Amino acid sequence: MFWKKKKSDESALTDQKMQASETRTAEESAPSTPKKGLFTKLRERLRSTSESIVKKARTIFRLRGKIDDDLLDDLEEALISADVGMETTLALMEELRNRIRREKKTNSTDINWLTDTLQSLMRDMLEQGDRTLKVAEVGPSIYLIVGVNGVGKTTAIGKMAARFKSEGKQVLIVAADTFRAAAIEQLEIWSKRADVPIVLGSEGADPSSVVYNAMSAAKTQKPDVVVIDTAGRLHTKTNLLQELSKMSRVISREFDGAPQETLLVLDASTGQNAITQAKTFLQSCGLTGLILTKMDGTAKGGVILAVHKQLGLPVKFIGVGEGIDDLEPFDPDAFTRALFAQENQNGDSD
Repeated sequence: MFWKKKKSDESALTDQKMQASETRTAEESAPSTPKKGLFTKLRERLRSTSESIVKKARTIFRLRGKIDDDLLDDLEEALISADVGMETTLALMEELRNRIRREKKTNSTDINWLTDTLQSLMRDMLEQGDRTLKVAEVGPSIYLIVGVNGVGKTTAIGKMAARFKSEGKQVLIVAADTFRAAAIEQLEIWSKRADVPIVLGSEGADPSSVVYNAMSAAKTQKPDVVVIDTAGRLHTKTNLLQELSKMSRVISREFDGAPQETLLVLDASTGQNAITQAKTFLQSCGLTGLILTKMDGTAKGGVILAVHKQLGLPVKFIGVGEGIDDLEPFDPDAFTRALFAQENQNGDSD
């Protein structure tokens, strides 16, 4: 059914849930709190990954004292430990060695050259692929969001809806994860936070039927954007992956060329396990891009390089906190500048 924010519907959520929700979001929604620039936010939230890559690189340099084979071997080990991945690390190190030879930096004591070059190589790798969200020429832009349980998929959808709403777009979100009542309730709470309508299905309903109802609602309501939640598929469950294909067919039948994007949500803190999940989804779902969540607080943020190199898929959003505005469009330049920023830097470079 199509749910609108009427008082009778809101009463379905218990006072306890709503009070907990309001407590969690009070700080993030406070109008008196100034928004931080992207660079400043990233510099603060990527501290753990920066320490596992940049700070470790500088420590290695202080111990070795010059750019030589021993230093490069230690740096290679540090990158692998930060979940950059073996294949991606070897590619980075090969290009770094090429630069060292071309610019005659063997046995150099120039630490700034080393870190600047590593930053440049990482930025070049992350800039591959089209990070722009595809937009429908006619009708709503429809984004199908997929991923395994626990990666932050439903939360990412709520934050996407809030971002689109802040850009002046009319948004509709769809709770097609009918396997868990908690997932429906969670997305219902997010629809209230973002102040956007939602299409709901009852627990246990056919997800494709919910999607069909949502497409009918979209024809009537004429939103600019439709964002669809799906059940947290285990990537080893073929039948559930087939259900995703069925939903895609329903969408494309109702709106030619849709969904414009099928985005896979990955948890950065799982490191290389995220690559395994993504490869299976890529084979089954025709993915167009990635959303990388939980980048804040993890030392495994190097996985963002691995997903670009090994999957050939662009990261379109990254999650850098729990606030409603902490899902950011991915900007490789801001990301690498923040990652390599000196800890004593002050101010916002936006």
